[in-house]
Amino acid sequence: MAKDKIRFMMDFVTTEVILAAIKDSSISVQEAMNAFYNSEVFDRLCDIETGLYRESGGYVYELYKDEKKHGRLIQTEI
Repeated sequence: MAKDKIRFMMDFVTTEVILAAIKDSSISVQEAMNAFYNSEVFDRLCDIETGLYRESGGYVYELYKDEKKHGRLIQTEI
């Protein structure tokens, strides 16, 4: 797959996760972006080898919520 297409998919999922975080937590855009960009889930999303960019924004958001709840990423298959 072309790198520009992969980057688009990563950006799309990132946008969905940030919008969901804003909606669920009533936080600012900047707070949501800072929190997600500093998460392990975001690191995995940006790693092409994991393939996480192929998943839905909802799935990635659930991983992100679990990471926030437990203080670390628990999902082992990514």
